[in-house]
Amino acid sequence: MLYGWHPVVQALGNAGRRLHRLLATENAAARLAAELGPLRITPELVRPHDINALLGPDAVHQGLYLEAEPLPAPGLDELPDDALLLALDQITDPHNVGAIVRTAAAFGVTGIVTTARHAPGATGVLAKSASGGLEHVPFVTVRNLAEALIELGERGFTRIGLDSEAAVDLDTVTPSRPAVIVLGAEGRGLRERTRTCCDVLARIPFTGEIRSLNVSNAAAITLYALRMR
Repeated sequence: MLYGWHPVVQALGNAGRRLHRLLATENAAARLAAELGPLRITPELVRPHDINALLGPDAVHQGLYLEAEPLPAPGLDELPDDALLLALDQITDPHNVGAIVRTAAAFGVTGIVTTARHAPGATGVLAKSASGGLEHVPFVTVRNLAEALIELGERGFTRIGLDSEAAVDLDTVTPSRPAVIVLGAEGRGLRERTRTCCDVLARIPFTGEIRSLNVSNAAAITLYALRMR
């Protein structure tokens, strides 16, 4: 269930996304036709309140609602040898995860590793926050994050855990691909077993009075900092 301009437009442009039903207001349908030309699915013209009835009055749908199949999720063994991954350690807020997906798409991240439990579904609010990023960064769903990190380490991945209490500054870390950046939930951070599965724990070297950031902001800073080296 996708809604909003960017998530729906990106899904319509993704040949790998199987589409079932597209609802659009008259204005939104006209904008789609003007910007995309012929569509893979014919929209059903509706009024905004018809979409509100499906999503609730607080959803910012911009006149677009799409029902589609979830995208296929690759396995760990299908990832390329030069992959750059993000691993999420029980980050459950769909707004945060969506913002991380959007950042990952902007920096060319290969995939996002998350667990089947303690993770939001890749739909609705998450897709809206990702602003179309779901179509470009696949989720790699695993049963146990620690075991997945161990497997990635055996494949030669550098495992970089982000930890506000780490002794190592992020700007001293010299990454090499393949690599996986491990992010913990806000407040709790990385779980102990997750920490032990990382090759290095690093912190963003803040200079102001506040020493922590929203996890999606931290992900963006980390990807930029490591990309520059």
